[in-house]
Amino acid sequence: MSNQNNSSVIALDMGQKRIGVAIASLVARIARPLTTLQHTETIIDDLKQLLVEHQAAALVVGLPRGLEGQHTAQTASVEAFVATLKKHIAVPLYWQDEAVTSHHAETELEARKKPFSKGDIDALAATYILEDFLQELPKELK
Repeated sequence: MSNQNNSSVIALDMGQKRIGVAIASLVARIARPLTTLQHTETIIDDLKQLLVEHQAAALVVGLPRGLEGQHTAQTASVEAFVATLKKHIAVPLYWQDEAVTSHHAETELEARKKPFSKGDIDALAATYILEDFLQELPKELK
């Protein structure tokens, strides 16, 4: 087991305008929403800063696909972004299926009967992506 007691895992719910971000300690393994970033020209630097600030041992990216698991235009867009991102980060990157996480997040937030933003949906969707990833945590992160 590697010494990663202070390490975390960060997950992204990628969108064209916003990126939902969630975090979990590798010790407690409880995912929670962290923030929502605007998908602007500084996004690579913003993500690098988050990874360093939170001592991330890994980055998990939600892979968007169609309802039957097929690749879509959004899949291609996220894959292209991640190919660029990988050149700028030093931590391992993992893909996680993100089927219906945004819909699930919106449904949960509506059930709370409190105001919420699209950014809240994105961050909660990233939390669901991270929870799924933590269920089958790769051996090298344990």
